[in-house]
Amino acid sequence: MPAEKLLIRPATSADCELILAFISGLAEYERLAHEVVATPQKLEASLFGPDSATEVFIAEWEGVAAGFALCFTSYSTFLALPGIYLEDLFVYPQFRGKGIGKALLKHLARLVVERDWGRLEWSVLDWNQPAIDFYLGFGARAKDEWTQFQLTGDALEKLAS
Repeated sequence: MPAEKLLIRPATSADCELILAFISGLAEYERLAHEVVATPQKLEASLFGPDSATEVFIAEWEGVAAGFALCFTSYSTFLALPGIYLEDLFVYPQFRGKGIGKALLKHLARLVVERDWGRLEWSVLDWNQPAIDFYLGFGARAKDEWTQFQLTGDALEKLAS
């Protein structure tokens, strides 16, 4: 891939509509579009507000927004080091096969190494075999012995009360 065709840049608050478009594209691919309630305003406040621990990177192919990675700082008590948790990685279908997803992952891996942090981690839906194969191709290891849990909505409110 010619480097001059691809630019990875940090997102700014001016990118919130674009970030929402990427999130919506990912949600549609994951069959979860009905769960997206984000708005550009909510994204601006949560991603770029003073207490944000998130980072967003936009991949541009020949000047056109092609993909993104959204991550946040995690922490490993076993390593006693911070890390990066990749929440979302998405490349528009028409840009796939150009190495953009790999370039975004490499960018995040470099950040972890440069910061002297401990790990880069993420989750993938168990039915998404193309993504699983993509990640295994880099030497990533599936942590099948762990089950991820989540509380949202009414269940979260009930536990909090």
